[in-house]
Amino acid sequence: MMEEKMNLEQQDKQYVLQTYARDYTNFVKGVGSTLYDDEGRDYIDFASGIGVNSVGHANPTLTKALCEQAQKILHISNLQVIEPQAKLAKRVVELSGYDMALFFGNSGAEANEGAIKIARKYGETQFEKKRYKVITLEHSFHGRTITTVKATGQESFHTPNFSPYPDGFSYVSTLDAIVEAVDDETVAVMIELVQGEGGVEPFEKEAVQKLARFLKEREILLIVDEVQTGIYRTGAFLASNLYEIEPDIITLAKGLGGGVPIGAVMTTHKSILSAGDHGSTFGGNYLSSVAGLAVLEVLEPLSQEGVIAQSIAYFSEKLEDIAQRYGHLFEKAVGVGLMRGLRAKTAEVQTTIVKEAMGEGLILLKAGRNTVRFLPSLTISKDEIDEGFRRFETVLSQL
Repeated sequence: MMEEKMNLEQQDKQYVLQTYARDYTNFVKGVGSTLYDDEGRDYIDFASGIGVNSVGHANPTLTKALCEQAQKILHISNLQVIEPQAKLAKRVVELSGYDMALFFGNSGAEANEGAIKIARKYGETQFEKKRYKVITLEHSFHGRTITTVKATGQESFHTPNFSPYPDGFSYVSTLDAIVEAVDDETVAVMIELVQGEGGVEPFEKEAVQKLARFLKEREILLIVDEVQTGIYRTGAFLASNLYEIEPDIITLAKGLGGGVPIGAVMTTHKSILSAGDHGSTFGGNYLSSVAGLAVLEVLEPLSQEGVIAQSIAYFSEKLEDIAQRYGHLFEKAVGVGLMRGLRAKTAEVQTTIVKEAMGEGLILLKAGRNTVRFLPSLTISKDEIDEGFRRFETVLSQL
């Protein structure tokens, strides 16, 4: 078995571009929030593929929908109408409570690219003087394409290796600073309501609402990147619902497909784009749209029945208890819903915990500001939460 594992690692290193600092545990099966490697060892999954596996591994509803669709049609082009795509768009709009329309792509970065294109056309066509500037926040993360990297408010991403970058992006440190940064060429402000990669850092509700009002008065678009916060991750269908704001543009991905690649940009400006302005070969095809419909079929009842809220409360209770009892390791618990973190005292503590947890059979993530990040599936069971935190304490007790 060790020889096979080495062969897999060697194959990966020889044939796959090395853009990830990979762990070489070879997972072969998953059930719910538990993964199994090729040696039969189980791992509690508190990462869910970085917030993607919203309904867990091998969810029967999602699996059945995908298998049935695969026997019919996987893909046609967007030159023909795609029935599940239209149904998914309708469902997302209904659940959001906003009067919007959607464009489907394949990832969060694509969704954010679409949002920026919508904003740029709005700025070109709706004003006498062109507006094109987009303001984002420091510690933000919006994607890995050239444009979304530039929209990301982390200087470490703006390496000269990929320059020159598109013009028109600037960054500020706080929501209040956005007001000062706006000028007559500003077309949009793009924010995450909870900064995921930036340390699971939520913004104050009143400050967000104040910003939304300010932008609305000046006809500046508010783009909310909900790639990670969307689809019940914060407890509400969208974090925008939780914050009680009405953005002009919202982007989605990750949890919407439950593991099948999908991205979506939704906007109140339903007629801003015309035929030929934007497109995607694979976006919203039969497979990904059916996946999205199945995910919502699973999660909506769990939300309505209070199951997700109960899981959030139980997970939060466990996390706060850890933060209090291990104050020598952590400053505080952060985040909302099932998008949570523990702010470690140092980067060394953070790195050690995530590494040692893997050895203990617990999958965790790292985020900015020395944060140990937790993104479990929204269907995680109480037993899996208990076992995960038992393993977590085993790691902490050895530090």
